[in-house]
Amino acid sequence: MTSLDGKVAIITGAARGMGEAEARLLAAHGARVVLTDVLEEEGTAVAADIGSAALFVRHDVSSAEDWARVVAAAVETFGGVDVLVNNAAILRHALVMEETAENLERVLQVNLFGVFHGIQAVVPAMVERGGGSIINISSLAGLQGIPRHGAYGAAKWAVRGLTKTAALELGEDGIRVNSVHPGGVDTAMLGRSVERGRGNYPAVPLRRIGEPEDIGELVVFLASDASSWMTGTEFVIDGGSTAGIVPPMRG
Repeated sequence: MTSLDGKVAIITGAARGMGEAEARLLAAHGARVVLTDVLEEEGTAVAADIGSAALFVRHDVSSAEDWARVVAAAVETFGGVDVLVNNAAILRHALVMEETAENLERVLQVNLFGVFHGIQAVVPAMVERGGGSIINISSLAGLQGIPRHGAYGAAKWAVRGLTKTAALELGEDGIRVNSVHPGGVDTAMLGRSVERGRGNYPAVPLRRIGEPEDIGELVVFLASDASSWMTGTEFVIDGGSTAGIVPPMRG
């Protein structure tokens, strides 16, 4: 049911981290993938490693013109667009009283307007294919407040709301729109070394940090026909962090 044979996917922020894992897993399940990022060298290398089913396009997600170019490349190279994974994002830490308008604007341009431009860019191509799946990567910061995440959280909450509105408006076209809300994941964005072993994260019920592949597997499911009656929903993938108060570790 999670076969992606015949599907064409665009994944933003795919040069590393979650985006890279998503691109590799989508391709492994049969999709042809267009990887985009501003990190040209890394993105080109990932696409080359995936092989003939992958194409890299340098892409600033805050640019509507760049989005038109990416969709055109997907259509020209692979014949259309069936899946969009709006994964690209930037993270800045600051207290609300120390945040700047310039920083807030930049975070919104990438993390919110990038998603907005992406949805607008792919819908005509998806309609031509009879439908599609748009997967917006939000965050736990789009579900709850997190100190020093004012700009990031504002954008991710907005992505959650935009997802629901787009799902309502695009359902008649057979286009599903869902948001994914990861907890802490071991990527460069985390900005610090992590201990991978189970038991190193007592505040997480599953006692470990997330891996990019954990998110990628959920993205594969949402891209596939196995999730064909799911739209307008937020999918939390956080090792149980939002379930409630975590009991002390045993032993």
